[in-house]
Amino acid sequence: MTDQPAQPALAVSTQHRQRSAVGRRAAALPGDRRVRRRPPRSIAGRVVEVVLLSAVAVLVVAPIYWALVTSLRTPAQSFTNPPDWIPTNAQWSNYSAVFSSVPFWDFLLNSFLVTGLIVIGQTVTSCLSGYAFARLQFRGREPLFWALLATMMVPIQATIIPVFLLIKEFGLVNSRIGLILPVVGTAFGTFLMRQYFLQMPKELGEAATVDGANQWQVFYKVYARLAGPPLATLAVLAFAAYWNEFFRPLIFLSTPSKFTLPLGLVTLQGYLGTGSVSVVLAGVILSLIPTLIVFLVAQRRLVEGLTFGSVKG
Repeated sequence: MTDQPAQPALAVSTQHRQRSAVGRRAAALPGDRRVRRRPPRSIAGRVVEVVLLSAVAVLVVAPIYWALVTSLRTPAQSFTNPPDWIPTNAQWSNYSAVFSSVPFWDFLLNSFLVTGLIVIGQTVTSCLSGYAFARLQFRGREPLFWALLATMMVPIQATIIPVFLLIKEFGLVNSRIGLILPVVGTAFGTFLMRQYFLQMPKELGEAATVDGANQWQVFYKVYARLAGPPLATLAVLAFAAYWNEFFRPLIFLSTPSKFTLPLGLVTLQGYLGTGSVSVVLAGVILSLIPTLIVFLVAQRRLVEGLTFGSVKG
């Protein structure tokens, strides 16, 4: 008799728990349209982030835009103060003057040849050396790796004379191959690829070894085929660096027919800088186009390579 009054209370409690569980499940449905307001601090931080990024973007884009606008002016209008940011009478003849003043296509071909071979050489050697430092065990591996990294702190101005003397001994002065060979190996590329291979699971190579693969097959058929993002990153960065290189071609090359594009565009300045600055900047804008195309084409791979391993979960 004493247990009977407890049954309705138990039933009510059970129904209440069921309703609460149904409510929680309904609140967790993806179709829930309730708006969650962000905390004020989060909104303020987002605004500050957008403002800072916009300011940096303006600082980066403004010189390029000024060069583009100036390339469409007459020489007399090039240095007006305050500058006219919107050209009213575009002088497209400045671009045709670039092709008529210098052998632009020869310079472009030389730059593609030199830069392309450097990029190929650096990606191949960096992939091989990065894998060796990451996966192979040999005596003196760590000291050799740190000695290689130390070379990144030596400026090119400190090594240009010894490199020039070596190139001269091999008879490669004033040749395109003399520009390519000294930079086929890169400490930065080796470091980048080593860090990538260290983050890849060892079980991949062990499984291939169990299946009878030798060390070269493990590298070529397993690890190298998964190294697309960092290789693309290295290729884009190397292309941008050596496409715009001016110092080494100025030292090593003396024949105008072998000039790369940055060195060849200097001749647009004329004797004692008497050339048209508008024509010079038109040549600069034309030289930027291949780099922009490479960045746009490889943008996704570049982001993947730069952010690999930065997010866990």
